[in-house]
Amino acid sequence: MGPVSTVHSAKREKLIVILGPTASGKTALSVELAKALYTEILSGDSMLVYRGFDIGAAKPDEAERQGVAHHLIDICAPDEAYSVPLFQQQAKAIIHRLNERGRVPILAGGTGLYIKALLEDYQFNETGEHASFRQQMKELIEKEGLESVVARLKREDPAAAATVDTKNPRRVIRALEVAHFGETISREKAFDETAEDMQAHLYYDAFVIGLRWERELLYARINERVDRMVEAGLEQEVRGLLARGVTREMPAMKGIGYKEMASYLAGEITREEAVEAIKTGTRHFAKRQMTWYRKMKYIHWYEPEGCTADELLQRILTDMAGFFARMSEKE
Repeated sequence: MGPVSTVHSAKREKLIVILGPTASGKTALSVELAKALYTEILSGDSMLVYRGFDIGAAKPDEAERQGVAHHLIDICAPDEAYSVPLFQQQAKAIIHRLNERGRVPILAGGTGLYIKALLEDYQFNETGEHASFRQQMKELIEKEGLESVVARLKREDPAAAATVDTKNPRRVIRALEVAHFGETISREKAFDETAEDMQAHLYYDAFVIGLRWERELLYARINERVDRMVEAGLEQEVRGLLARGVTREMPAMKGIGYKEMASYLAGEITREEAVEAIKTGTRHFAKRQMTWYRKMKYIHWYEPEGCTADELLQRILTDMAGFFARMSEKE
């Protein structure tokens, strides 16, 4: 059985979500929208939680935040594992607090599982068995290789196997763990839900904005962003982290941009190869993000190409006002 959505019968709290692949313009839009609505932003990005991981994670600095309050950024040390249940718990508390103050919070980020789990209210019941299962899977990978665990995932949750990064042992084990303990990451239904069905079962009255770019344009934006990160001092940032005792095995150092630069600093690849690997890894990541989002039929898609930032903002504000008005009528 998959995670069950426990939608309250009481009036649902309001939430605005901005998602999209990496480098699609989520940060800039979220800040402009927050200023227009006098509200605050929650990060829905699994890398932004780590302190000291700024350039490679594209963490918005003070200037980019423009005085808007941001939550769930810089809350973990590099050796701490951050999880979906923890994100759900922390995000729900902040969203509740802001709704109580009459504000509609904005959740912005690209970690599809985090956002989907929050909106659809996945139930995770972590037990001691989980840790033991993870250890067994790690040992199996050491003995028989990653392929054996990927094959098992394909049997237990084919939909998750199609979307998860099957070259990443941690992701494969997590997907298998979720499938194994009676929760399914993919949350596929036996029937084809309409966008309206899915919207009605969300935990929040959520207006979900998706930013979509034509693929070649997005890839060009990704390549430019990586070049800017390198110019901004990504190598120095990783050097500093390693010098402070952050190891390559820590969860935060597994992020795209960090693992490749650490490989270069260890003399395993050249600097040019590291930069190229970051670009390739980021493009692949963007492709996987779009696969996640395709399942979320309640997304309202916008294409920033061909319009100004202000035109996009005005269109979203108009659509959103109509959406929340319709939601109020249904209550």
